[in-house]
Amino acid sequence: MADLDAIFKAYDIRGTTPDQLHPKLARAIGGAFARFAAEQIGGAQRILIARDMRQSGVELAAAFAEGVQAQGLDVVDLGLASTDLLYFAAGRLDAPGAMFTASHNPARYNGLKLCLPGARPVGEDTGLGTIKAMVAAGVPASRATPGGRQSLDLLREFGTHVRSFVDARVLRPLKVVADTANGMGGLVVPAVFQGLPFDLEIMYGDLDGSFPNHPADPIQAENLVDLQARVLEVGADVGLAFDGDADRVFLVDDKGQPVSGSLTTAIVAASVLEKHPGSTILHNCICSKSVPEVIRERGGTPVRTRVGHSFIKAVMAETGAAFGGEHSAHYYFRENWKADSGSIAALMVLEQLSKQGVPLSELRIPFDRYTASGEINFEVGDPHAVIERVAGAYADASQDRLDGLTVDHGDWWFNLRASNTEPLLRLNLEASDQPSCDARVAELRAHITSA
Repeated sequence: MADLDAIFKAYDIRGTTPDQLHPKLARAIGGAFARFAAEQIGGAQRILIARDMRQSGVELAAAFAEGVQAQGLDVVDLGLASTDLLYFAAGRLDAPGAMFTASHNPARYNGLKLCLPGARPVGEDTGLGTIKAMVAAGVPASRATPGGRQSLDLLREFGTHVRSFVDARVLRPLKVVADTANGMGGLVVPAVFQGLPFDLEIMYGDLDGSFPNHPADPIQAENLVDLQARVLEVGADVGLAFDGDADRVFLVDDKGQPVSGSLTTAIVAASVLEKHPGSTILHNCICSKSVPEVIRERGGTPVRTRVGHSFIKAVMAETGAAFGGEHSAHYYFRENWKADSGSIAALMVLEQLSKQGVPLSELRIPFDRYTASGEINFEVGDPHAVIERVAGAYADASQDRLDGLTVDHGDWWFNLRASNTEPLLRLNLEASDQPSCDARVAELRAHITSA
């Protein structure tokens, strides 16, 4: 059996194909997930399966389905889908789901995001550890009659659901360019925008898991260059950059300037608080300080969380929060079964632009208060040792270990954490202005890379 420790992450399964993740392993995971669903979450009788456009997903999803059926459960094949469409299906049909995707990772990767009925998360402490142990021990054979299989197309219903988050009556004709990076946005974004008064242009809309134009990782500035140029070329009001499985979206304003995930979180939080006054709003520990400031100013209650969808969803369930946002452009909505959706966030920003009657470059100003480094990745031999060395170097500052290491000096702060999906150490830093930010990044870079 493959090295399960290498591919079972904190809140999903992810690895390279076919060496780390292959059909035989996918079949075992399918059987383990089916058994877990049938025995531990109220006797589930069917599993929803969807996949993104990666070629390896065809064989992996088929093998996973065989594992599910061998345990006597039925398979509902949703076909090609975005991850937020899979979550929608799990909520609408009240069934467990499995999404084959490696999100923004390079083409050689694939993976699995699992959820329970109602789109409830499956993370390390909410079932993923149990599934891993079952795979490692060998999934017991079932005496049940093999399950059946059916196909179901929910794309149109998903589009209707996403549009329900905005008031179509206030929407204005805006020019929107969406770079879907040959990912699943090429399928779902046109369906979401169906019937709305927007002039939508899709860039790189062909589904191609080899990512021939640029990586489907919009948190990296170099992957926004084509979208920025096109927004300026056609005079668009906004650019939307989706990741591979289209559950995340980054924005580009009318002047071609990127809008960070933190800034979008603040804008959407303000919109949610208009609709649901006094609500609790979640933000992860890497979001800008502007996010909790905006939430308090608009009458809401900010709650800081760990990074990652399973953690955010768990806290949302505990607190009843109306919305949650992450720096990485995951946006979670209570009325979306607490699941994240880039498409919903995009439409809510477009609704704000329509209502305020100002360009995004102006709308963003009250929310854009600090200078951030963006996410900087480092390949290091021992991430834990590096984190401890950096913690020692800043022992005089306020520190916490909610997720990795956060050090707060008041007028600047940073978070350093190991990636849950890649062998990287991630640095996010924020300061009062660009010179201060640059200087502090250089300082941290020296600490991180020193022998």
